[in-house]
Amino acid sequence: MVEPILLNLPDELTTERMTIRPYRAGDGAGLFAAVDESREHILPWMPWGPVHQTPDDSEKLVRTWTSKWTLREDMPLGMFDQISGEFLGGMGLHRIDWSIRSFEIGYWIRKSATGKGYVTEAVKRVTEFAFEELQANRVFIRCAAGNLRSIAIAKRAGFIYEGSLRNSIKDANGELHDVLHFSLIPEDWAALKG
Repeated sequence: MVEPILLNLPDELTTERMTIRPYRAGDGAGLFAAVDESREHILPWMPWGPVHQTPDDSEKLVRTWTSKWTLREDMPLGMFDQISGEFLGGMGLHRIDWSIRSFEIGYWIRKSATGKGYVTEAVKRVTEFAFEELQANRVFIRCAAGNLRSIAIAKRAGFIYEGSLRNSIKDANGELHDVLHFSLIPEDWAALKG
């Protein structure tokens, strides 16, 4: 297996409507605007929301995420509208275990872009990237049991429900929630591709 840091990865992934790419210096302002517009929408499901108090806070995170991408420790990605360039939301491959090539897909979308299919489109493309370019053996999604939109995305993208872990995640208010687990393995991916 090639050392992860030596993997040559694409600068961006594209879908019909989006560019999905690692964060770059300067993306903090767009990230902050999206979080700021969406605080009630993403909370309580995204407990990191309060970290974004100013555009500088978001820019610091963008620059930290850039270094994690370079080191292949985490693979945070921004979703951008192909025509306007507007920052739509964030996603990425997280909780990476390179020894078995296991990746978690996480995602969120700004409030004004909900209900338009962007996240499902992005999840399908990043899943393809994980299996085709990273040779994933497992790609999984975790969702709080009450986060019905995220659960629907996992199902629309073809992920298979594995089960739930009770009281295994805290929201921004410190409340515990059950977490549902969905996954794909190479055989599932091959069947989805048809």
